[in-house]
Amino acid sequence: MLGSTHTLAHSMDLPLFETLELELDQHVATIWLNRPDKANSLNPAMWENLQSAFEWCDDTDAVRAVVLAARGKHFCAGLDLTMFAGDDLHSGVSDPAREAEAFRRNLLRLQENLTSMERCRKPVLACVHYTCIGGGIDMVCCADMRYCTEDAYFSVKEIEIGMVADVGTLQRLPGLIGEGAVRELAYTGRRMDAAEARELGFVNRVFADHDAMMAGVMEIARTIAGRSPLAIRGTKEMLLYSRDHSVADGLNYIAAWNAGMLSKIDLQAGLMAPRGEDPEYAD
Repeated sequence: MLGSTHTLAHSMDLPLFETLELELDQHVATIWLNRPDKANSLNPAMWENLQSAFEWCDDTDAVRAVVLAARGKHFCAGLDLTMFAGDDLHSGVSDPAREAEAFRRNLLRLQENLTSMERCRKPVLACVHYTCIGGGIDMVCCADMRYCTEDAYFSVKEIEIGMVADVGTLQRLPGLIGEGAVRELAYTGRRMDAAEARELGFVNRVFADHDAMMAGVMEIARTIAGRSPLAIRGTKEMLLYSRDHSVADGLNYIAAWNAGMLSKIDLQAGLMAPRGEDPEYAD
């Protein structure tokens, strides 16, 4: 079953993107940030491409897990600063109130671009190497799990250019590493290296180099892809819901969810499978 998508990927028309590469193999989609000459900084096209790519992964039944990685020397150097110079964030109108409204709407759109990763029903595994700063942290905070290389470092860089991080870091990071650590990183802009990121629980594992990381994370992604896709999607839904709601609300939601979407077919397949073997599940 898992090997079937290699052929499928060749027969399926995968979407093309200006700033990303998309691959599909063995039910695992890999989204590559692909502006290596610009340190994979987030320009307007990449913001929009990310949302389109993750919405495609969400909608495509053959995708059961998503790996986010990057081409070139850097993972992501944050926001492409040329966006501040043009009309990408500002409307150019003379009325300060209307200018502020336009800026707010543009900012909400950027937030939505990255939140599409969190909303994707399939688990997202982020692979970070070397540089991950500013908007790169906003991005990987939306992933289900994060992994990095020994040379990776993370920095909430916005404070160094006189602005408040505004696309998700300050909202999501405290739930991942604790408020005290977030405040220090956000107030100083200092680098958090791979060892500290692992110690704080921001990354699940640190790998020696990029090749080792990609091999290790792909193994995890394929393990996820071998589980019941419906059960995986439900598990992600429950974890996200429980993050933002009380325990009582979460318990009530899972009771309603399983009452309607516990698959007897998948459950029987899982119970009947030989020990150590994954059964075949429908997408």
